[in-house]
Amino acid sequence: MLIAIGSLTVIGLALGGILGTAARLLAVKVDPLESDLQALLPGSQCGQCGYVGCAQAAKALAQGDAAVTLCPPGGKAVAEALARRLGVTVDLSTHVDRGPEYAAIDEALCIGCTRCIKECSVDGIVGATKQMHTILFEACHACGKCIPVCPTDAIKMHPVQVTLGTWHWPKPVAAH
Repeated sequence: MLIAIGSLTVIGLALGGILGTAARLLAVKVDPLESDLQALLPGSQCGQCGYVGCAQAAKALAQGDAAVTLCPPGGKAVAEALARRLGVTVDLSTHVDRGPEYAAIDEALCIGCTRCIKECSVDGIVGATKQMHTILFEACHACGKCIPVCPTDAIKMHPVQVTLGTWHWPKPVAAH
């Protein structure tokens, strides 16, 4: 019995040592700037910026290949945070911040084509072929990718109504 315990201990130590060495030798170097920029982005992976996800957008920002205003869902606040982290100035005078929105389907116009379901990256649309569809308000992150694919223009963006659950205290203005 002691031989079995001893052999398992030796095997465990040998494999642990091999895995530890492999982890050090094969580690992928991550740019801390990319990690910081990715943390500032919303993380919705909507693709509106032209990149597949927020990680690729953060990499492009870190390399200087993209503007800090690349994220439509993030709006003005994200653009300012990205500019502050990168140490650049950004002109947001023409930027229109629409506030939080969600998509909704006019059920009378929906023909059940399922094009919007295929386009939704968060599975926020429920429905079946040739049946009416519905967008789950809680899941929608207002990327708007479902709007151009709808053949009947049944999908519209609506502002989030201010309720006790969605109201936030406004941030104080900094004294100069």
